[in-house]
Amino acid sequence: MTRAARPAHRRAAEEEAQRVWIVFGGRADQPWLRPLRPGFRHCFAALADASGWTVLDPLSGRLVVARLALPPGFDLPGFYRRAGFAVLGPFRPGAPRRRLLPPLTPFSCVALCRAVLGGAAPFALTPFGLYSKLRNRNGIRKNFLTDGAVPE
Repeated sequence: MTRAARPAHRRAAEEEAQRVWIVFGGRADQPWLRPLRPGFRHCFAALADASGWTVLDPLSGRLVVARLALPPGFDLPGFYRRAGFAVLGPFRPGAPRRRLLPPLTPFSCVALCRAVLGGAAPFALTPFGLYSKLRNRNGIRKNFLTDGAVPE
């Protein structure tokens, strides 16, 4: 029995070494964001591969996917840190997971970041919840100022 053909973009993602950084920040530019923790009202994903950087940023009512024209070796996570964002990573995107039901949570910046991380991404509803769970995963805290692993 032959395997079903996979789309070219899926094969490329599996074969190419991608790394993902999740970037947290944001002000309350929408009234419904005000209850969220300041500095953790939004998150988005920055993906690095051999060809450069791609940013996935779910804005209100629109998903922005941008391939950035940056010089090779540009430190995009460092740029975001210097701009005042909290940055966690790098992570390797995980494989998709099978589900019996579709996701029951609304599409949000957190849902997009969890989807990019793959099936093993921790469950979270808010950007700060995702930040906390990613930072504390496996007893290691990622220090977003140095991007180094710091034992708890």
